[in-house]
Amino acid sequence: MAAVTVVQHSLVQHKLTLLRDRTCPTGNFRQLVKELALLLGYEVTRDLPLTTVTIETPLRPMESPKLDGKKLVFASILRAGEGLLAGLLELVPAARVCHIGLYRDHDTLRAVQYFFKAPEDMTSRQVIVVDPMLATGNSVIHAIDLLKRAGAKDIRFLCILAAPEGIARLQEAHPDVPIVTAAIDEKLNEQGYITPGLGDAGGRMFGTT
Repeated sequence: MAAVTVVQHSLVQHKLTLLRDRTCPTGNFRQLVKELALLLGYEVTRDLPLTTVTIETPLRPMESPKLDGKKLVFASILRAGEGLLAGLLELVPAARVCHIGLYRDHDTLRAVQYFFKAPEDMTSRQVIVVDPMLATGNSVIHAIDLLKRAGAKDIRFLCILAAPEGIARLQEAHPDVPIVTAAIDEKLNEQGYITPGLGDAGGRMFGTT
Protein backbone atom coordinates (compact mmCIF):
# COMPACT_ATOMS: atom_id res chain seq x y z
CA MET A 1 0.00 0.00 0.00
CA ALA A 2 1.10 3.58 -0.65
CA ALA A 3 2.44 5.53 2.30
CA VAL A 4 0.36 7.84 4.46
CA THR A 5 2.34 10.83 5.77
CA VAL A 6 0.94 12.80 8.71
CA VAL A 7 2.71 16.16 8.94
CA GLN A 8 3.38 16.78 12.63
CA HIS A 9 5.04 20.19 12.23
CA SER A 10 4.09 22.48 15.13
CA LEU A 11 2.71 25.22 12.88
CA VAL A 12 0.59 22.73 10.95
CA GLN A 13 -0.95 21.35 14.14
CA HIS A 14 -1.49 24.84 15.59
CA LYS A 15 -3.26 26.10 12.47
CA LEU A 16 -5.34 22.94 12.29
CA THR A 17 -6.60 23.58 15.83
CA LEU A 18 -7.63 27.13 14.85
CA LEU A 19 -9.37 25.72 11.77
CA ARG A 20 -11.35 23.15 13.78
CA ASP A 21 -12.78 25.76 16.17
CA ARG A 22 -16.44 26.32 15.32
CA THR A 23 -16.09 30.05 16.10
CA CYS A 24 -13.45 30.56 13.38
CA PRO A 25 -14.85 33.22 10.98
CA THR A 26 -15.09 32.54 7.24
CA GLY A 27 -12.23 34.86 6.29
CA ASN A 28 -9.92 33.37 8.91
CA PHE A 29 -10.93 29.85 7.89
CA ARG A 30 -10.09 30.56 4.24
CA GLN A 31 -6.73 32.10 5.18
CA LEU A 32 -5.83 29.16 7.43
CA VAL A 33 -6.62 26.67 4.65
CA LYS A 34 -4.30 28.61 2.35
CA GLU A 35 -1.52 28.67 4.98
CA LEU A 36 -1.91 24.95 5.64
CA ALA A 37 -1.68 24.29 1.90
CA LEU A 38 1.65 26.10 1.81
CA LEU A 39 3.02 24.12 4.75
CA LEU A 40 1.70 20.74 3.57
CA GLY A 41 2.84 21.58 0.05
CA TYR A 42 6.48 21.43 1.14
CA GLU A 43 5.97 17.82 2.23
CA VAL A 44 4.05 16.60 -0.82
CA THR A 45 6.63 18.17 -3.18
CA ARG A 46 9.62 17.01 -1.14
CA ASP A 47 11.03 14.68 -3.80
CA LEU A 48 10.22 16.47 -7.05
CA PRO A 49 12.90 15.51 -9.59
CA LEU A 50 15.89 17.84 -9.91
CA THR A 51 18.53 18.49 -12.52
CA THR A 52 21.71 20.55 -12.31
CA VAL A 53 22.24 23.79 -14.20
CA THR A 54 25.11 26.27 -14.42
CA ILE A 55 24.32 29.75 -13.12
CA GLU A 56 26.29 32.92 -12.41
CA THR A 57 26.13 34.15 -8.83
CA PRO A 58 27.36 37.69 -8.05
CA LEU A 59 30.72 36.09 -7.20
CA ARG A 60 31.29 33.17 -9.61
CA PRO A 61 29.67 30.43 -11.72
CA MET A 62 28.33 27.36 -9.94
CA GLU A 63 26.38 24.15 -10.54
CA SER A 64 23.00 24.37 -8.79
CA PRO A 65 19.83 22.21 -8.57
CA LYS A 66 16.66 23.12 -10.46
CA LEU A 67 13.33 21.37 -10.95
CA ASP A 68 13.45 18.93 -13.85
CA GLY A 69 10.84 17.73 -16.31
CA LYS A 70 7.41 19.06 -17.24
CA LYS A 71 5.51 21.42 -14.93
CA LEU A 72 3.58 19.58 -12.24
CA VAL A 73 -0.21 19.66 -12.05
CA PHE A 74 -2.41 20.56 -9.09
CA ALA A 75 -5.77 18.81 -9.53
CA SER A 76 -8.39 20.62 -7.46
CA ILE A 77 -11.60 18.79 -6.53
CA LEU A 78 -14.25 21.51 -6.68
CA ARG A 79 -15.27 23.36 -4.77
CA ALA A 80 -13.38 22.95 -1.50
CA GLY A 81 -10.11 22.09 -3.22
CA GLU A 82 -9.86 25.69 -4.39
CA GLY A 83 -8.82 26.81 -0.91
CA LEU A 84 -5.79 24.52 -0.98
CA LEU A 85 -5.06 25.39 -4.59
CA ALA A 86 -4.59 29.06 -3.72
CA GLY A 87 -1.78 28.26 -1.28
CA LEU A 88 -0.11 25.69 -3.51
CA LEU A 89 0.03 28.07 -6.46
CA GLU A 90 1.90 30.55 -4.27
CA LEU A 91 4.40 27.78 -3.59
CA VAL A 92 4.67 26.65 -7.25
CA PRO A 93 3.33 29.50 -9.43
CA ALA A 94 4.28 27.78 -12.71
CA ALA A 95 2.23 24.65 -12.00
CA ARG A 96 -0.60 23.65 -14.31
CA VAL A 97 -4.11 23.29 -12.89
CA CYS A 98 -6.72 20.59 -13.42
CA HIS A 99 -10.29 21.22 -12.22
CA ILE A 100 -12.49 18.29 -11.28
CA GLY A 101 -16.12 19.12 -10.51
CA LEU A 102 -17.68 16.60 -8.12
CA TYR A 103 -20.41 16.80 -5.51
CA ARG A 104 -21.49 14.26 -2.94
CA ASP A 105 -25.00 12.84 -3.21
CA HIS A 106 -26.22 13.18 0.38
CA ASP A 107 -28.39 10.05 0.13
CA THR A 108 -25.88 7.62 -1.41
CA LEU A 109 -22.67 9.49 -0.40
CA ARG A 110 -21.39 8.75 -3.92
CA ALA A 111 -19.53 11.30 -6.05
CA VAL A 112 -21.40 12.86 -8.96
CA GLN A 113 -19.27 14.40 -11.71
CA TYR A 114 -20.20 17.66 -13.45
CA PHE A 115 -16.85 18.97 -14.80
CA PHE A 116 -13.36 17.82 -15.77
CA LYS A 117 -10.68 19.93 -17.45
CA ALA A 118 -7.04 18.81 -17.46
CA PRO A 119 -3.83 20.07 -19.09
CA GLU A 120 -2.40 18.24 -22.09
CA ASP A 121 0.30 15.59 -21.77
CA MET A 122 -0.66 14.32 -18.31
CA THR A 123 1.46 11.19 -18.80
CA SER A 124 4.74 12.99 -18.17
CA ARG A 125 3.57 15.27 -15.35
CA GLN A 126 3.40 14.64 -11.62
CA VAL A 127 -0.16 15.28 -10.41
CA ILE A 128 -1.10 16.35 -6.89
CA VAL A 129 -4.82 15.96 -6.15
CA VAL A 130 -6.10 18.38 -3.50
CA ASP A 131 -9.24 18.29 -1.35
CA PRO A 132 -9.43 19.39 2.31
CA MET A 133 -11.12 16.19 3.51
CA LEU A 134 -10.66 12.48 2.87
CA ALA A 135 -13.93 11.16 4.34
CA THR A 136 -15.62 8.26 2.52
CA GLY A 137 -12.98 8.43 -0.22
CA ASN A 138 -15.62 8.37 -2.98
CA SER A 139 -14.74 11.78 -4.45
CA VAL A 140 -10.98 11.36 -4.55
CA ILE A 141 -11.24 7.81 -5.94
CA HIS A 142 -13.50 9.11 -8.72
CA ALA A 143 -11.09 12.01 -9.35
CA ILE A 144 -8.07 9.70 -9.59
CA ASP A 145 -9.99 7.37 -11.92
CA LEU A 146 -10.53 10.36 -14.25
CA LEU A 147 -6.90 11.44 -14.02
CA LYS A 148 -5.60 7.97 -14.83
CA ARG A 149 -7.92 7.76 -17.81
CA ALA A 150 -6.43 11.10 -18.93
CA GLY A 151 -2.96 9.51 -18.81
CA ALA A 152 -1.64 10.51 -15.37
CA LYS A 153 0.76 7.98 -13.89
CA ASP A 154 2.48 9.77 -10.98
CA ILE A 155 -0.29 10.90 -8.62
CA ARG A 156 -0.30 12.03 -4.99
CA PHE A 157 -3.16 13.15 -2.75
CA LEU A 158 -3.02 16.07 -0.33
CA CYS A 159 -5.68 16.78 2.30
CA ILE A 160 -5.98 18.51 5.67
CA LEU A 161 -7.98 15.79 7.45
CA ALA A 162 -8.47 12.09 6.77
CA ALA A 163 -10.71 9.39 8.23
CA PRO A 164 -9.44 5.81 8.59
CA GLU A 165 -12.31 4.58 6.42
CA GLY A 166 -11.37 6.94 3.59
CA ILE A 167 -7.70 6.01 3.77
CA ALA A 168 -8.55 2.31 3.58
CA ARG A 169 -10.85 2.79 0.58
CA LEU A 170 -8.37 4.98 -1.29
CA GLN A 171 -5.50 2.56 -0.67
CA GLU A 172 -7.65 -0.34 -1.86
CA ALA A 173 -8.72 1.47 -5.04
CA HIS A 174 -5.40 3.19 -5.81
CA PRO A 175 -2.56 1.58 -3.83
CA ASP A 176 0.01 3.52 -5.88
CA VAL A 177 -1.15 6.97 -4.65
CA PRO A 178 0.64 8.35 -1.55
CA ILE A 179 -1.40 10.41 0.92
CA VAL A 180 -0.20 13.52 2.79
CA THR A 181 -2.40 14.93 5.55
CA ALA A 182 -2.24 17.02 8.71
CA ALA A 183 -4.24 14.55 10.83
CA ILE A 184 -6.09 11.23 10.85
CA ASP A 185 -9.28 11.62 12.87
CA GLU A 186 -11.33 9.04 14.76
CA LYS A 187 -14.02 7.92 12.30
CA LEU A 188 -16.92 8.87 10.04
CA ASN A 189 -20.32 9.57 11.56
CA GLU A 190 -23.65 8.29 10.18
CA GLN A 191 -23.80 11.14 7.64
CA GLY A 192 -20.32 10.39 6.30
CA TYR A 193 -18.61 13.38 7.98
CA ILE A 194 -15.22 13.10 9.67
CA THR A 195 -15.43 13.28 13.46
CA PRO A 196 -14.28 15.23 15.43
CA GLY A 197 -13.39 16.88 12.12
CA LEU A 198 -14.05 20.51 11.29
CA GLY A 199 -17.48 20.37 9.67
CA ASP A 200 -18.20 21.08 6.00
CA ALA A 201 -14.91 22.53 4.73
CA GLY A 202 -16.43 24.03 1.58
CA GLY A 203 -19.33 25.59 3.45
CA ARG A 204 -17.08 27.12 6.09
CA MET A 205 -14.55 28.31 3.49
CA PHE A 206 -17.09 30.14 1.34
CA GLY A 207 -19.73 31.04 3.91
CA THR A 208 -22.44 28.84 2.43
CA THR A 209 -24.39 25.80 3.58
